[in-house]
Amino acid sequence: MAGAFYSGDPAQLAQDVDQFLSHHERPPLSGLRALVVPHAGYIYSGDVAAAAYSCLTRGAEYKYVLLIGPSHRVGFIGMAVPEADVFDTPLGRMELASEQIGELVADGLVVYNRMAHYAEHCLEVQLPFLQRAEVHAPLLPIVVGHASPEEVGAVVLPALEDPEVLTIISTDMSHFHSYDEARKIDGQTHKRILAGAENIQPEEACGCMGLNGLQHALARSKYRIHLLQHCNSGDTSGDKSRVVGYAAYAVY
Repeated sequence: MAGAFYSGDPAQLAQDVDQFLSHHERPPLSGLRALVVPHAGYIYSGDVAAAAYSCLTRGAEYKYVLLIGPSHRVGFIGMAVPEADVFDTPLGRMELASEQIGELVADGLVVYNRMAHYAEHCLEVQLPFLQRAEVHAPLLPIVVGHASPEEVGAVVLPALEDPEVLTIISTDMSHFHSYDEARKIDGQTHKRILAGAENIQPEEACGCMGLNGLQHALARSKYRIHLLQHCNSGDTSGDKSRVVGYAAYAVY
């Protein structure tokens, strides 16, 4: 997605991400288990994403980073992992957690589906933030087609319970309402998420399958979800006629 959702120039991309992160200087969040982040172009949602990534300890090492996001282009049932060994961004390569991916496939929880990952931006836009935060970990990327909270939760819960794993759920909020209507809709969705709802709908959050799976797992864990920041594209672009909502959450 280089050149579309973020700059294809390595120096410019690094500068952009660092600038977003600098807006949110804070101590690393103790006990952090998961983040919920948007996946729009950086000019629209980069600052909200940075509110989440600023919670990380710079240079942190994990067994793997579990990335879960929605399929925008390919319709399918279940959850898909890529047939690849690395992901590339202008900032360099990131290895995939091949062993853990193979285990999930063997257990029947996910399937290999190259097309589900082809040209899918929801996970790729997270990578430069992980790279500039100097997170050291292979990636376990999952694109969700149609899956129940229980199915997604079966993958998320073991990750939440392992302190050596970080989980990232990729989602935007409501789409293409007027500014005031979007604020109203997203405000209600935030209340539902914070109350533990597992039935968030696609019109409320495009990554609802992953989000509902996270909520299902949280209901069976000691961790809770906390809202860090939210806005919509009208706040960043100035066009308030037809906006997309964004939010950052942390689980700890």
